[in-house]
Amino acid sequence: MQLKKTLFALIAGLAFAASAHAQLKVGVVSSATGPVSLIGIPQKNTVPLMPKEIGGQKVEYITFDDGSDPSNTVTVVKKLISEEKIDVLVGPSSSPNAMAILDFVAEAKLPTLAPVGTIAIVLPMDEKRRWVFKTTQNDGLVADKLFDHMKANGVKTIGFIGTGDTFGETWFKVASDAAKARGIEIIANERFKRPDTSVTGQALRILSAKPDAVLVAAPGGPAVLPQVTLTDINYKGPFYQTHGAALNEFIKLGGKKIEGTILGGSVMLVPNDVPDSNPAKKVALDYINAYKAMHGTEPATFGGNMMDAGILLEKAVPEALKVAKPGTEAFRVALRDALENIKEVPGTQGIYNMTPQDHSGFDHRGVELVTVKDGTWALAK
Repeated sequence: MQLKKTLFALIAGLAFAASAHAQLKVGVVSSATGPVSLIGIPQKNTVPLMPKEIGGQKVEYITFDDGSDPSNTVTVVKKLISEEKIDVLVGPSSSPNAMAILDFVAEAKLPTLAPVGTIAIVLPMDEKRRWVFKTTQNDGLVADKLFDHMKANGVKTIGFIGTGDTFGETWFKVASDAAKARGIEIIANERFKRPDTSVTGQALRILSAKPDAVLVAAPGGPAVLPQVTLTDINYKGPFYQTHGAALNEFIKLGGKKIEGTILGGSVMLVPNDVPDSNPAKKVALDYINAYKAMHGTEPATFGGNMMDAGILLEKAVPEALKVAKPGTEAFRVALRDALENIKEVPGTQGIYNMTPQDHSGFDHRGVELVTVKDGTWALAK
């Protein structure tokens, strides 16, 4: 009798453990503090809006704030992999942090949905990058929109200033390619650090080069400083910004000095201005309204990048569950394969079509050319 009780308890314990292990565990890393917090806060605040159950599996979100420090990102991702045994990672918030964990997620065969700007996290495709998917528009897609606008408006020379990190360097490369293809010359090329409080020297060199326009490549709050500085020293040409500046705080921080800025953003910036035929419009409005109801304010587009990760998981996880249970390498491999086969899925930012070669999946429907008009966003003409 005692042996039967012991065996029954053992079997029950194993069944409970298997059931608990089958729960989908999602690691989330965002930069809710530090220089990248304007990006990380809306991402952290979006997690409660993400799916709580997918394919009959309860979803557990294990969240960390990396303080905007890539070394902290590495530490928490290692913890999520080795101790929490996560099935998928969502994050981190910025490009340098994402590049810092590339080796570790690849070694763990961990599907990763990175809400970052740089194309370098998914291209060139190799054995490491095949584990990473991107929930923001690729830099080249945004650059094409910006440089088409420049050419149409007679811009022949530009000054470039970007952050001295992966984001800025990648943007200089795609800007150089886009400029060359359209007969536009980059005649000034400057860098600055995200925490910098002054870029006067860089601004003066750009001013002296007399470019027709200036392109600023920086994410979040740091995107404001170069433009405001150049305006203060009397630069009169037009300004272009990347999708890194696509947040309401950019307008609040820049005030009247950033009026007329042209940037490549998403439907989330101007949801009421895009046609109803755009499938992303409803998704964006639903997310915006849900976020406002929970937090009392509108989300930045960077929060939408986090929400899109949840939308993609809703589509991919049921397919992976047909192959294996969460908590196994087989499930992670199947989840990666399912993500690669996402087709015509609307998110808050655009429409996703993933392939083994394209782990971003956006096309022209993922970028809207917008401007700052009377202190708010409007479609650019």
